[in-house]
Formats: sequence, C-alpha cells, structure tokens
Amino acid sequence: MSPGDIHVTEHVTEHATESCKRVGEILQRVGDKWSVFAVMSLTNGPKRFSELRRAMNGVSQRMLTLTLRGLERDGLVTRTVTPSSPPRVDYELTARGRSLQAPVVALGEWARAHLEGIEAARVAYDASERD
Repeated sequence: MSPGDIHVTEHVTEHATESCKRVGEILQRVGDKWSVFAVMSLTNGPKRFSELRRAMNGVSQRMLTLTLRGLERDGLVTRTVTPSSPPRVDYELTARGRSLQAPVVALGEWARAHLEGIEAARVAYDASERD
C-alpha cells in the first residue's frame, strides 16, 4: 500500500459515510409510520386533507400536515389547490410515490407474517429481563 492509497481510502470512506447519511435521511422519511400510512391511503388516487385524516386514524392535524409537507418536499406527493370557497386541496402520489407502494406493501406483509413470532419473542425477552 502506498501513501497515495491512504488518501484514496479516506476519500472512499468519506463518500460512503455521506452516502449512508443521505440514504438514512430518506429511509427516515419513507419508514415513518405516518408517511407509510399516507402513501397507502393515497393508493387509489387523490384525496383531500380531511379524507386522509379520516383514513389515517389517530393522526393529528399537525402531524398530517408535517408528514404531507415532507412527502411533497421529497417529491413523493403533489399538492393541488383548486380555487373555491373554501379552497379545495388535494394530495396525490407522484410516480416516485407510487413506486414506493410495492416496498411498503411488502414490508407490511412481512410484519403481518411475523407478528406472532415477534410478539412471543418480546414476551420471552421481557420475562428474562425481570429475572
């Protein structure tokens, strides 16, 4: 290994670290509970804010607003305002947002398939922690 190789290795490591950080930020957005629910709620087409809030049982108005803004910022959702009284605002998945549906569905199916085993593992772990 020559001294030049060390510089290249440091550069590759910095690039990998930065790449991991950026990927982590994206995964944080798309893996967020409310983001997942929003993506799945928009599966069948555009919805108004109130429709999304009803579909996403338990989400607060503020959390839904923040979630939709984040998804819009990341190019996963579009927001369309139709002038009326009051103004009509619709949210719809972009092509990128629709491409997220298959992985989200697969993750949900995995969770359902392993739900009982995970719950049993938690009970066993919690019982062993009490000893």
